[in-house]
Order: sequence, then structure tokens, then C-alpha cells
Amino acid sequence: SGGTGTFPFLIGLGFFELDGFNLTQIFMRHPEEEPAVLAALNRIIDGTNILVTYNGKSFDVPLINTRHKLHGMSPLFGKDTFTHIDMLPMARKIWKSRLPSRTLGDMERQILDIYRTDEEVPGWMIPDMYFDYLSTGDARPLSRVFYHNAIDIISLALLFNYTNRILSHPLHHDIDNIDLASIARIYESQNKLDQAIVLYEAALEQGLPAEIYIQTALRYAHIHKQNKAWEQAILFWEKAAGAGSIDAAIELAKYYEHIAGDISDALNWTEKAAGHLQNQHISNRGAWSAHFSNVEIQKRLERLKRKTNST
Repeated sequence: SGGTGTFPFLIGLGFFELDGFNLTQIFMRHPEEEPAVLAALNRIIDGTNILVTYNGKSFDVPLINTRHKLHGMSPLFGKDTFTHIDMLPMARKIWKSRLPSRTLGDMERQILDIYRTDEEVPGWMIPDMYFDYLSTGDARPLSRVFYHNAIDIISLALLFNYTNRILSHPLHHDIDNIDLASIARIYESQNKLDQAIVLYEAALEQGLPAEIYIQTALRYAHIHKQNKAWEQAILFWEKAAGAGSIDAAIELAKYYEHIAGDISDALNWTEKAAGHLQNQHISNRGAWSAHFSNVEIQKRLERLKRKTNST
């Protein structure tokens, strides 16, 4: 649960070293050993300054630092001493559109194609297994806990390497087009627009589910809008609008009204946006929801109709 009432009785650490990947596990035989466990942890990671975790910003790091404070030690993982790479937020960015869940176990099975053996134990059982050990002194059942922890660390290392490869050279790997579109979004967020355009084009050309196609076409068109590359922006707004996107239809209406000065086409696309909105209400397709309300669209329609009548 975190906080002062939780202590880490097993800490797994993995290191990339010249001879390969090395795994270390620190086991607390009794709660009285916790200061010694933390001291061992400090010694083992001495000289390192990069930490990779999975949801570590919310759980592992606060827990370890809290335990240090409780024993009068300085917090181990400080912002000024460690670069912390939490892989969970990145996994969400890359695979949220395709996978309903992004736990480390889901990443193992669906991304890394790793399946645990019968030694695996569900995480919710582990605290009770440790308390049983404290009562009986029999550590043999904990072998399954050690296995669970070890695979967590190894899987994280594999996921870290795999993610680094596909982010560095996404087109060199056989990855799902949905993931390719997500990586393009990451490049766009980092203002690497040339690379984002290439990835968006590849994902759109190779095909995407309708909902994600619309989202991707809108992102791709947005970049061209920023660059005033209207021909490409219009092409993909039209494709998205043809697939039912209200946002794309309104973008086209705005272009024709304010850039091209074509009120007739602006009115036409606004009417299509209103039609898409009506169809959305009928079919309840939440994925096609727009940033524009019915009131806003109706106001635009009325204004364009007045402009049309005045010419």
C-alpha cells in the first residue's frame, strides 16, 4: 500500500555490464534486518546514476526513500543524483491505442512474447507468503516469489531495450501500424516534425482502424496546417471528414472561409459537420466526438448563411 506501513522484503536489481545483464536480489530475512538491506542496496548501486523502473515514480522510489528516512538515512533516489526513467508512461504512450491494459505482465505477453512458468505467483499472494515465512521459518515456498521478482527485472530490461530500438528506428522494425502512429505522436510532441510526418504517412498508407485513422489524419493535417502546407492538410482533412470526423469538417470550413475566401465551400463543410454530429448522436459513436458543440456549429452555419445571402 506504500507509506510507512510497507517495507520491501525483496529488492531486485538488474545491471547492464560488459559481461551481459546481471541480476541481484536482496532478501530481508526478518524485518529487523531492514537497515542492513537498505545499506546493501546503497552499496550495490553506488556509482550508478540512471534508474529504470516500471511505475517506479509512484511506488518503488517513494517507498525506498521513505524507508531510508525512517531509519535516519538520506533518501537514496534524489532528483539531483539519479536520472529516473519510468517505463510505464512511455508504454502508455506507445500502446494505449492498441492494448486495453499496459501492466508489465501485459507487456511481457503481448509485446515481448514472454510467458512465465508454473513457478509464477500472483502479486497479491506475495505479502501473505512472506508473513507465512516469518511464522514458520520455511523459506522454500518463497522460491516462487524470487522467480516473480527476477522475471519482473528481466522483462523490464527487455522492454527497455525493445522500446529504445523501436523509438530510434521505428520503420526498421515490424511493428503494428497503430503503434507506429503512436510513435509519430511522440515525435510530434518532441517537435521532431519531419520524422513525425514520415511516420504518420507510413501508418496512414498501410492502414489503420477507422477511429485511429481519423485521429492520425487530424494530427498529420495539423502539422501541415502549422507549416501552411494547405494542399496536404486539405487532403487529409477531407479523408478524415469522409470517415465521419466533425473536427476535420470544421477545419475545412475554417480554411475555406478564412484562407480561401470561399463562403460556399465553407458553408458546405459546416453543414457536413452538423450532419456528422447528428449521426454521432444517433449511433453514439463516442470515438468520433469533436471539440465543437452543436451550438458552435449552428452559430457558424447561421453566420455563413448570412454571408452567403449578403453576396
